Amino acid sequence: MKRILIPGFLVIATLSGMASAEAKGCIKGAIVGGAAGHVAGHGKLGAVAGCIVGHHEANKNDQEKQNQKPSR
Repeated sequence: MKRILIPGFLVIATLSGMASAEAKGCIKGAIVGGAAGHVAGHGKLGAVAGCIVGHHEANKNDQEKQNQKPSR
């Protein structure tokens, strides 16, 4: 399991350029994508794709929260 996860996380950090930035949504997405990719035989690719999608969804949710007007 470590043989898959450690290189996957290194690839994720390198490709997405988030080594020192927020990784919001990336870890959760990488875990889910890596597990799904592992079943299909492409664990690393699934982890990278999951990271990208998870990060995108987290940013989208943050943007929606900022756009909501406070109700009084």
